[in-house]
Amino acid sequence: MSERSERRADPAEPHDRPGRTAAVDSAAVDSAIVDSATGAFVAHRNLLFTVAYEMLGSAADAEDVLQETWLRWVDVDLDTVREERAYLVRIVTRQALDRLRALGRRKESYVGPWLPEPLLTAPDVAEDVELAESVSMAMLLVLETLQPTERAVFVLREVFDLDYDEIAEAVGKSPNAVRQIAYRARAHVAARRPRGVASPAETRAVLQAFQRAVETGELQSLLDVLAPDVVALSDGGGVRHALLRPVVGIDDVARLLAVGWWTRDAERSVELVQINGAPGLLVRVDGEIDGVVAVRVEQGYVTGAYHVRNPDKLSHVKRETMVTR
Repeated sequence: MSERSERRADPAEPHDRPGRTAAVDSAAVDSAIVDSATGAFVAHRNLLFTVAYEMLGSAADAEDVLQETWLRWVDVDLDTVREERAYLVRIVTRQALDRLRALGRRKESYVGPWLPEPLLTAPDVAEDVELAESVSMAMLLVLETLQPTERAVFVLREVFDLDYDEIAEAVGKSPNAVRQIAYRARAHVAARRPRGVASPAETRAVLQAFQRAVETGELQSLLDVLAPDVVALSDGGGVRHALLRPVVGIDDVARLLAVGWWTRDAERSVELVQINGAPGLLVRVDGEIDGVVAVRVEQGYVTGAYHVRNPDKLSHVKRETMVTR
């Protein structure tokens, strides 16, 4: 008999009670257990999604990880759980690590640059500066350069402020090993993260230049805000036309813009929205969502421009996704 079965059995219940009544009582207990598990899971769902998303850079894979986490959570003996949030984070981290390693193999055969899956987020996400930076396209690309365990440790420690013992349980390492991994990950990220977090107003200003370029073809105001070493990436996933490799430097990016980064023989509209906790552009062609543009802004200049056109990555820009910590 399983632990759960033993826990559900009531030792005070008479053994000669009719079978139908016993079955009804057992069903009621089962329902109460599921209701309790469901309540805890729902209470922490947005947090769990954010953990998985920051580890994976993919909303679709994060949703799959949440489903796997639920299937494991509902089978846990809740009487043995001291702290539900920590236990759920541990489950989601382990599932995300497994998925992250599988994603690494898939990305090796990806057509063109791989960009994170953009999210349409609520404006209030920007009020939590650390959370907004952690889910930004620029930071997610930095996190892509970490090894899976390093990424998990960095996210859990730097973003969600878990203690080393909790992280050690989640990643299957000793607390001392986790401290060393955290130190390496912090140094790695510090060397690659944006130099200073741009304010929403700064980001909005440069995106308005992008918007004018898309809508009118007038490029000068956009060129004025591009950094000399700007990098342009676009992700079509082999389905939509996109760059097959990064374009680096203001001269090459200017030529790219001059020949048309966006479709010119169709009716276009560009909307300023919140993408991954910061201002971004939602581009529609003939009324249909065609892509998302996000930028990395440092000291008032665009150092990174990210254009996601892969239709498989655009489902989470049709409605707001809640992220929290």
